[in-house]
Amino acid sequence: MSKPLVMIAGGGIGGLATALTLEQIGVDCVVFEAVRELKPLGVGINLQPNAVRELYDLGIGPEALDTVGLPAKEWALVGLNGNDIYSEPRGTLAGYDWPQYAVHRGRLHVLLYETYLARAGADAVKLGHRVIGYRHEADGTVTALIERADGSRVEQTGTLLIGADGIHSAIRAQMHPEQPPIHWGGAVMWRGTTLAKPIRTGSSFVGLGTHRQRMVIYPISHPDPETGLAMVNWIAEVTYDETDKRDSGWFKPVEIGDFVHHFEGWSWDWLDVPALLRGADVAYENPMIDRDPVPTWRDGAVALTGDAAHAMYPTGSNGASQAVIDARVMGACLLEHGVSAAALAAYDETLCGPISEVVLRNRGAGPFGLLNLVDERCGGAFEDIEQVIPAAERAAFMRAYQEAAGFAKDRLNAAPRTIPEGARVGAEEAV
Repeated sequence: MSKPLVMIAGGGIGGLATALTLEQIGVDCVVFEAVRELKPLGVGINLQPNAVRELYDLGIGPEALDTVGLPAKEWALVGLNGNDIYSEPRGTLAGYDWPQYAVHRGRLHVLLYETYLARAGADAVKLGHRVIGYRHEADGTVTALIERADGSRVEQTGTLLIGADGIHSAIRAQMHPEQPPIHWGGAVMWRGTTLAKPIRTGSSFVGLGTHRQRMVIYPISHPDPETGLAMVNWIAEVTYDETDKRDSGWFKPVEIGDFVHHFEGWSWDWLDVPALLRGADVAYENPMIDRDPVPTWRDGAVALTGDAAHAMYPTGSNGASQAVIDARVMGACLLEHGVSAAALAAYDETLCGPISEVVLRNRGAGPFGLLNLVDERCGGAFEDIEQVIPAAERAAFMRAYQEAAGFAKDRLNAAPRTIPEGARVGAEEAV
């Protein structure tokens, strides 16, 4: 029997995490990525301790991650008059065995790409190759239908096909042809970075405002030792009533003046939001979008992962983290069931239902739901948060989200490795 081959449609964070996992456990794979050249695009994202644990187990440790971001020390929510609603330490400061990292998305992407090429070889990623569909073969294999950048088309047959091709996934569209269009709930985000002095602990993730209008601010680089300035990531968000106001475009450059007026007056002795926004070199606009959950991520020898499986609102800081977890759970299923459709069935059974619930939970503002409660109870401004939401209620709210998203501390610290050290799929495994 021929040696198994796994094909991966999409070379983003999820696709590369899957490729690195397969390389680690001895499964041949090839990544087909639509762009001709990978560049460090995007702004900030957070990697929760459950995902950082998996990256460490992949040999991507703090020395590498510190080149693309820094460990987060605090997560905080702040009301409209600058008073704290809730704060908690994060990562190792909270008792996790692994840190939480705030990173530049594009730099992390390039780190994963370069690491994979170094381990698997230059031919392991085919740039300028977009997977536009698939075909099941009579012998149980699957053929990827590929369009190259020059417009020509080719086919590649393999044992399994993994759709890691994002929110606009062609693999998902074929698997679920009746799926609803992309869902937008009315919120528009403007995202950018500014060189500034980090606030609070120096590595704090701060959510500020209300459900209708808020800011998220956190650094994604270590401060310069001479100036004290770091690359500070910010997200400015407004929810509109007219839900047909925007389309589903992605990262359109805009002028700061197009939206800064929403945040005039958001200034306190510890933060000047308008100045932070005006200090950015560039800003990008995109609607906060996701997709309705589907009943399965699998069609025989084909499975979805990352945003193709569970595109979600970025309110819980766990979209990229879940893509890493997907890859590792899939690897564990391959170790148990071999390179087979049965492994994909086990992967689907493990994650599809629970993570679909997280998608829906994030529509309800995820951990930012505390801002909604404060808004409902006092309009977002208060002197004593205990009179609005007692500490026990705030803590219970956050625990419920952490449990659902898979990074509750005690459970994570006690969990065995997803991929046992040195584990490899036997070379004889085939369809």
